[in-house]
Amino acid sequence: MTKTSFIRRRWKAIVNVVTITALCVLVFAIRGQFKETFDNLFRVNMWALLLMPIMQLLNYDAQARLYQSLFAILGNKLSYKELYKSALALNYVNILFPSGGVSGISYFGARLKGEAGISGPKASAVQLFKLVMYFLSFEALIVFGVLALAIQGYMSSIILLLAGSIATVVVMLTAAMGFIISSRQRISGFFTYMTRLLNTIIRKIRPKHQEAISIDTVRGVFDDLHENYMLMSSDWSRLQRPFIWAMLANFWEIMTIYVVYIAFGEFVNIGAVILAYAVANFAGLISVLPGGVGIYEGLMTLTLSATGVPSRLSLPVTIMYRILNTLIQLPPGAYFYHQHLAQKQKPQVNNEN
Repeated sequence: MTKTSFIRRRWKAIVNVVTITALCVLVFAIRGQFKETFDNLFRVNMWALLLMPIMQLLNYDAQARLYQSLFAILGNKLSYKELYKSALALNYVNILFPSGGVSGISYFGARLKGEAGISGPKASAVQLFKLVMYFLSFEALIVFGVLALAIQGYMSSIILLLAGSIATVVVMLTAAMGFIISSRQRISGFFTYMTRLLNTIIRKIRPKHQEAISIDTVRGVFDDLHENYMLMSSDWSRLQRPFIWAMLANFWEIMTIYVVYIAFGEFVNIGAVILAYAVANFAGLISVLPGGVGIYEGLMTLTLSATGVPSRLSLPVTIMYRILNTLIQLPPGAYFYHQHLAQKQKPQVNNEN
Protein backbone atom coordinates (compact mmCIF):
# COMPACT_ATOMS: atom_id res chain seq x y z
CA MET A 1 0.00 0.00 0.00
CA THR A 2 1.43 3.39 -1.02
CA LYS A 3 1.70 6.33 1.35
CA THR A 4 -0.96 8.25 -0.63
CA SER A 5 -3.47 5.39 -0.56
CA PHE A 6 -2.85 4.88 3.17
CA ILE A 7 -3.61 8.54 3.88
CA ARG A 8 -6.71 8.42 1.65
CA ARG A 9 -8.07 5.36 3.45
CA ARG A 10 -7.22 6.57 6.94
CA TRP A 11 -7.81 10.31 6.67
CA LYS A 12 -10.55 10.38 9.30
CA ALA A 13 -8.39 8.49 11.77
CA ILE A 14 -5.50 10.87 11.03
CA VAL A 15 -7.66 13.95 11.60
CA ASN A 16 -8.99 12.42 14.82
CA VAL A 17 -5.44 11.79 16.06
CA VAL A 18 -4.43 15.37 15.22
CA THR A 19 -7.53 16.70 17.02
CA ILE A 20 -6.94 14.62 20.13
CA THR A 21 -3.25 15.59 20.12
CA ALA A 22 -4.22 19.27 20.00
CA LEU A 23 -6.59 18.72 22.90
CA CYS A 24 -3.84 16.99 24.89
CA VAL A 25 -1.56 19.98 24.27
CA LEU A 26 -4.30 22.26 25.62
CA VAL A 27 -4.76 20.06 28.68
CA PHE A 28 -1.00 20.04 29.31
CA ALA A 29 -0.85 23.84 29.00
CA ILE A 30 -3.47 24.32 31.74
CA ARG A 31 -2.59 21.23 33.77
CA GLY A 32 -1.96 23.31 36.87
CA GLN A 33 -5.60 24.39 36.95
CA PHE A 34 -7.15 20.93 36.58
CA LYS A 35 -7.45 20.16 40.28
CA GLU A 36 -9.34 23.40 40.85
CA THR A 37 -11.38 22.73 37.72
CA PHE A 38 -12.67 19.37 38.87
CA ASP A 39 -13.23 20.63 42.40
CA ASN A 40 -15.48 23.29 40.90
CA LEU A 41 -17.52 20.68 39.02
CA PHE A 42 -19.06 19.60 42.31
CA ARG A 43 -19.66 23.06 43.75
CA VAL A 44 -22.62 24.13 41.69
CA ASN A 45 -26.16 25.28 42.34
CA MET A 46 -28.21 22.31 41.13
CA TRP A 47 -31.41 24.37 41.15
CA ALA A 48 -29.95 26.74 38.58
CA LEU A 49 -29.08 23.78 36.33
CA LEU A 50 -32.77 22.87 36.22
CA LEU A 51 -33.20 25.90 33.96
CA MET A 52 -31.19 24.14 31.21
CA PRO A 53 -34.05 21.85 30.03
CA ILE A 54 -36.37 24.87 29.97
CA MET A 55 -33.93 26.81 27.79
CA GLN A 56 -33.68 23.84 25.43
CA LEU A 57 -37.46 23.49 25.21
CA LEU A 58 -37.60 27.15 24.17
CA ASN A 59 -34.71 26.61 21.74
CA TYR A 60 -36.50 23.78 19.92
CA ASP A 61 -39.75 25.74 20.03
CA ALA A 62 -38.01 28.53 18.12
CA GLN A 63 -36.53 26.01 15.66
CA ALA A 64 -39.92 24.40 14.98
CA ARG A 65 -41.53 27.81 14.43
CA LEU A 66 -38.64 28.81 12.16
CA TYR A 67 -39.31 25.74 10.01
CA GLN A 68 -43.05 26.47 10.03
CA SER A 69 -42.55 30.04 8.83
CA LEU A 70 -40.14 28.99 6.05
CA PHE A 71 -42.46 26.26 4.76
CA ALA A 72 -45.37 28.73 4.91
CA ILE A 73 -43.50 30.94 2.42
CA LEU A 74 -43.41 27.96 0.04
CA GLY A 75 -47.13 27.36 0.52
CA ASN A 76 -46.97 24.40 2.92
CA LYS A 77 -48.61 24.30 6.32
CA LEU A 78 -46.81 21.76 8.47
CA SER A 79 -47.62 20.50 11.95
CA TYR A 80 -45.72 22.23 14.76
CA LYS A 81 -45.55 18.93 16.65
CA GLU A 82 -43.98 17.05 13.74
CA LEU A 83 -41.47 19.83 13.09
CA TYR A 84 -40.51 19.89 16.78
CA LYS A 85 -39.82 16.14 16.66
CA SER A 86 -37.96 16.54 13.37
CA ALA A 87 -35.73 19.24 14.87
CA LEU A 88 -34.78 16.95 17.76
CA ALA A 89 -34.08 14.01 15.43
CA LEU A 90 -32.09 16.28 13.11
CA ASN A 91 -29.86 17.38 15.99
CA TYR A 92 -29.25 13.72 16.86
CA VAL A 93 -28.17 13.01 13.27
CA ASN A 94 -25.83 16.03 13.14
CA ILE A 95 -24.15 15.01 16.40
CA LEU A 96 -23.69 11.34 15.54
CA PHE A 97 -22.82 11.85 11.86
CA PRO A 98 -20.72 15.03 11.72
CA SER A 99 -20.41 16.29 8.13
CA GLY A 100 -20.83 20.06 8.31
CA GLY A 101 -24.62 19.66 8.29
CA VAL A 102 -24.79 17.59 5.07
CA SER A 103 -26.07 14.47 6.86
CA GLY A 104 -28.74 16.55 8.57
CA ILE A 105 -29.93 18.09 5.30
CA SER A 106 -30.25 14.64 3.70
CA TYR A 107 -32.09 13.23 6.70
CA PHE A 108 -34.43 16.21 6.95
CA GLY A 109 -35.45 15.80 3.32
CA ALA A 110 -36.04 12.07 3.69
CA ARG A 111 -38.06 12.48 6.89
CA LEU A 112 -40.39 15.19 5.58
CA LYS A 113 -40.86 13.41 2.27
CA GLY A 114 -42.19 10.39 4.13
CA GLU A 115 -44.29 12.22 6.73
CA ALA A 116 -45.55 15.36 5.01
CA GLY A 117 -45.11 14.69 1.30
CA ILE A 118 -42.51 17.46 1.00
CA SER A 119 -40.06 17.01 -1.86
CA GLY A 120 -36.38 16.59 -1.05
CA PRO A 121 -35.30 19.80 -2.86
CA LYS A 122 -37.97 21.83 -1.04
CA ALA A 123 -36.86 20.46 2.35
CA SER A 124 -33.23 21.15 1.41
CA ALA A 125 -34.09 24.72 0.44
CA VAL A 126 -35.78 25.25 3.81
CA GLN A 127 -32.81 23.74 5.64
CA LEU A 128 -30.36 25.94 3.74
CA PHE A 129 -32.45 29.04 4.48
CA LYS A 130 -32.58 27.99 8.13
CA LEU A 131 -28.77 27.94 8.21
CA VAL A 132 -28.63 31.33 6.49
CA MET A 133 -31.06 32.78 9.03
CA TYR A 134 -29.00 31.27 11.85
CA PHE A 135 -25.76 32.75 10.55
CA LEU A 136 -27.19 36.18 9.78
CA SER A 137 -28.96 36.42 13.14
CA PHE A 138 -25.68 35.55 14.79
CA GLU A 139 -24.15 38.58 13.10
CA ALA A 140 -26.45 40.77 15.19
CA LEU A 141 -25.65 38.81 18.35
CA ILE A 142 -21.90 39.12 17.73
CA VAL A 143 -22.23 42.90 17.38
CA PHE A 144 -24.12 42.96 20.67
CA GLY A 145 -21.47 40.72 22.27
CA VAL A 146 -18.59 42.97 21.14
CA LEU A 147 -20.40 46.02 22.52
CA ALA A 148 -20.99 44.23 25.83
CA LEU A 149 -17.28 43.40 26.07
CA ALA A 150 -16.27 46.97 25.15
CA ILE A 151 -18.52 48.43 27.86
CA GLN A 152 -16.68 46.42 30.54
CA GLY A 153 -13.26 47.17 29.04
CA TYR A 154 -12.50 43.69 27.71
CA MET A 155 -11.93 44.81 24.13
CA SER A 156 -8.67 43.74 22.49
CA SER A 157 -7.20 43.19 19.03
CA ILE A 158 -7.76 39.41 19.39
CA ILE A 159 -11.46 39.89 20.11
CA LEU A 160 -11.87 42.25 17.18
CA LEU A 161 -10.03 39.80 14.93
CA LEU A 162 -12.25 36.88 16.01
CA ALA A 163 -15.49 38.85 15.67
CA GLY A 164 -14.46 40.38 12.35
CA SER A 165 -13.32 37.04 10.94
CA ILE A 166 -16.56 35.29 11.84
CA ALA A 167 -18.67 38.14 10.46
CA THR A 168 -16.67 38.18 7.21
CA VAL A 169 -16.87 34.41 6.71
CA VAL A 170 -20.64 34.43 7.34
CA VAL A 171 -21.25 37.24 4.84
CA MET A 172 -18.99 35.68 2.19
CA LEU A 173 -20.49 32.19 2.51
CA THR A 174 -24.05 33.56 2.43
CA ALA A 175 -23.30 35.74 -0.60
CA ALA A 176 -21.55 32.86 -2.40
CA MET A 177 -24.46 30.49 -1.77
CA GLY A 178 -26.98 33.09 -2.97
CA PHE A 179 -24.89 33.84 -6.06
CA ILE A 180 -24.72 30.16 -7.06
CA ILE A 181 -28.30 29.15 -6.28
CA SER A 182 -29.91 32.27 -7.77
CA SER A 183 -28.91 31.23 -11.31
CA ARG A 184 -30.09 27.98 -12.89
CA GLN A 185 -26.97 27.94 -15.07
CA ARG A 186 -24.58 28.58 -12.18
CA ILE A 187 -26.13 26.05 -9.82
CA SER A 188 -26.24 23.41 -12.56
CA GLY A 189 -22.63 24.04 -13.54
CA PHE A 190 -21.32 24.19 -9.97
CA PHE A 191 -22.99 21.03 -8.72
CA THR A 192 -22.29 19.12 -11.94
CA TYR A 193 -18.61 19.91 -11.43
CA MET A 194 -18.79 18.92 -7.74
CA THR A 195 -20.57 15.66 -8.63
CA ARG A 196 -17.92 14.74 -11.20
CA LEU A 197 -15.20 15.57 -8.67
CA LEU A 198 -16.83 13.35 -6.03
CA ASN A 199 -17.27 10.52 -8.55
CA THR A 200 -13.57 10.80 -9.46
CA ILE A 201 -12.59 10.57 -5.79
CA ILE A 202 -14.95 7.62 -5.22
CA ARG A 203 -13.54 5.78 -8.28
CA LYS A 204 -10.01 6.15 -6.90
CA ILE A 205 -11.04 4.81 -3.52
CA ARG A 206 -13.46 2.17 -4.85
CA PRO A 207 -12.58 1.39 -8.51
CA LYS A 208 -15.72 -0.75 -9.06
CA HIS A 209 -18.00 2.31 -8.70
CA GLN A 210 -17.94 4.06 -12.07
CA GLU A 211 -20.63 6.66 -11.28
CA ALA A 212 -21.67 6.50 -7.62
CA ILE A 213 -23.67 9.74 -7.98
CA SER A 214 -25.86 10.25 -11.04
CA ILE A 215 -25.15 13.64 -12.63
CA ASP A 216 -28.59 13.79 -14.28
CA THR A 217 -30.31 13.09 -10.94
CA VAL A 218 -28.26 15.74 -9.15
CA ARG A 219 -28.93 18.28 -11.88
CA GLY A 220 -32.69 17.71 -11.55
CA VAL A 221 -32.56 18.03 -7.76
CA PHE A 222 -30.73 21.33 -7.85
CA ASP A 223 -32.98 22.72 -10.57
CA ASP A 224 -35.83 22.21 -8.07
CA LEU A 225 -33.69 23.75 -5.32
CA HIS A 226 -33.16 26.81 -7.52
CA GLU A 227 -36.92 27.22 -8.06
CA ASN A 228 -37.64 26.99 -4.32
CA TYR A 229 -34.85 29.45 -3.58
CA MET A 230 -36.22 31.96 -6.08
CA LEU A 231 -39.68 31.65 -4.54
CA MET A 232 -38.37 32.25 -1.02
CA SER A 233 -36.11 35.15 -2.02
CA SER A 234 -38.71 36.88 -4.26
CA ASP A 235 -39.85 38.99 -1.31
CA TRP A 236 -37.20 39.38 1.41
CA SER A 237 -39.68 41.06 3.76
CA ARG A 238 -41.32 37.64 4.26
CA LEU A 239 -38.11 36.43 5.89
CA GLN A 240 -38.43 38.83 8.82
CA ARG A 241 -40.34 36.33 10.95
CA PRO A 242 -37.93 33.41 10.23
CA PHE A 243 -35.05 35.76 11.09
CA ILE A 244 -36.60 36.54 14.48
CA TRP A 245 -37.15 32.84 15.25
CA ALA A 246 -33.54 32.08 14.25
CA MET A 247 -32.28 34.80 16.56
CA LEU A 248 -34.40 33.43 19.40
CA ALA A 249 -33.05 29.90 18.81
CA ASN A 250 -29.48 31.21 19.05
CA PHE A 251 -30.38 33.31 22.09
CA TRP A 252 -31.85 30.36 24.01
CA GLU A 253 -28.77 28.23 23.27
CA ILE A 254 -26.49 30.98 24.57
CA MET A 255 -28.67 31.31 27.66
CA THR A 256 -28.33 27.54 28.20
CA ILE A 257 -24.58 28.09 28.54
CA TYR A 258 -25.06 31.16 30.72
CA VAL A 259 -27.27 29.19 33.11
CA VAL A 260 -24.26 26.96 33.86
CA TYR A 261 -22.21 30.04 34.80
CA ILE A 262 -25.03 31.09 37.12
CA ALA A 263 -24.93 27.60 38.64
CA PHE A 264 -21.24 28.19 39.37
CA GLY A 265 -22.15 31.48 41.03
CA GLU A 266 -20.57 33.64 38.33
CA PHE A 267 -22.21 36.32 36.19
CA VAL A 268 -19.66 36.68 33.39
CA ASN A 269 -19.92 39.11 30.50
CA ILE A 270 -22.55 37.80 28.08
CA GLY A 271 -20.42 39.05 25.18
CA ALA A 272 -17.68 36.56 26.09
CA VAL A 273 -20.17 33.68 25.95
CA ILE A 274 -21.59 34.84 22.61
CA LEU A 275 -18.17 35.10 20.98
CA ALA A 276 -16.93 31.77 22.41
CA TYR A 277 -20.11 30.01 21.28
CA ALA A 278 -19.73 31.45 17.76
CA VAL A 279 -16.08 30.42 17.41
CA ALA A 280 -16.69 26.90 18.77
CA ASN A 281 -19.69 26.25 16.52
CA PHE A 282 -18.06 27.47 13.32
CA ALA A 283 -15.00 25.32 14.02
CA GLY A 284 -17.24 22.37 14.94
CA LEU A 285 -18.69 22.39 11.42
CA ILE A 286 -15.45 20.96 10.01
CA SER A 287 -14.88 18.41 12.77
CA VAL A 288 -15.16 14.72 11.93
CA LEU A 289 -15.65 13.84 15.59
CA PRO A 290 -19.21 13.46 16.97
CA GLY A 291 -20.46 16.83 18.18
CA GLY A 292 -17.07 18.40 17.44
CA VAL A 293 -15.81 16.96 20.75
CA GLY A 294 -12.37 18.23 21.66
CA ILE A 295 -12.33 21.07 19.15
CA TYR A 296 -15.49 22.61 20.62
CA GLU A 297 -14.37 22.53 24.24
CA GLY A 298 -10.82 23.64 23.49
CA LEU A 299 -11.76 26.63 21.33
CA MET A 300 -14.53 27.76 23.66
CA THR A 301 -12.15 27.68 26.63
CA LEU A 302 -9.43 29.55 24.72
CA THR A 303 -11.85 32.19 23.46
CA LEU A 304 -13.31 32.75 26.91
CA SER A 305 -9.80 33.09 28.34
CA ALA A 306 -9.06 35.77 25.72
CA THR A 307 -12.14 37.69 26.84
CA GLY A 308 -11.17 37.71 30.52
CA VAL A 309 -12.90 34.56 31.79
CA PRO A 310 -10.26 32.39 33.57
CA SER A 311 -9.87 28.81 32.30
CA ARG A 312 -10.35 27.47 35.84
CA LEU A 313 -13.96 28.66 35.44
CA SER A 314 -14.60 28.38 31.69
CA LEU A 315 -13.28 24.81 31.41
CA PRO A 316 -15.60 23.19 34.01
CA VAL A 317 -18.53 25.28 32.76
CA THR A 318 -17.93 24.19 29.15
CA ILE A 319 -17.54 20.53 30.16
CA MET A 320 -20.69 20.58 32.28
CA TYR A 321 -22.67 22.39 29.57
CA ARG A 322 -21.61 19.89 26.92
CA ILE A 323 -22.33 16.83 29.04
CA LEU A 324 -25.68 17.98 30.43
CA ASN A 325 -26.87 19.47 27.14
CA THR A 326 -26.04 16.22 25.33
CA LEU A 327 -27.94 14.24 27.96
CA ILE A 328 -30.94 16.57 27.53
CA GLN A 329 -31.02 16.48 23.71
CA LEU A 330 -29.83 13.05 22.60
CA PRO A 331 -32.43 10.75 24.25
CA PRO A 332 -35.50 12.43 22.71
CA GLY A 333 -33.62 12.95 19.43
CA ALA A 334 -32.65 9.27 19.31
CA TYR A 335 -36.21 8.23 20.14
CA PHE A 336 -37.79 10.28 17.32
CA TYR A 337 -35.03 9.26 14.88
CA HIS A 338 -35.51 5.53 15.50
CA GLN A 339 -39.29 5.94 15.61
CA HIS A 340 -39.10 7.37 12.09
CA LEU A 341 -36.91 4.47 10.93
CA ALA A 342 -39.37 1.96 12.41
CA GLN A 343 -42.28 3.64 10.63
CA LYS A 344 -40.41 3.45 7.30
CA GLN A 345 -39.83 -0.27 7.75
CA LYS A 346 -43.47 -1.15 8.60
CA PRO A 347 -44.80 -1.12 5.01
CA GLN A 348 -41.93 -3.36 3.92
CA VAL A 349 -42.77 -5.88 6.65
CA ASN A 350 -46.44 -5.82 5.68
CA ASN A 351 -45.61 -6.33 2.00
CA GLU A 352 -43.45 -9.33 2.80
CA ASN A 353 -46.35 -10.88 4.72
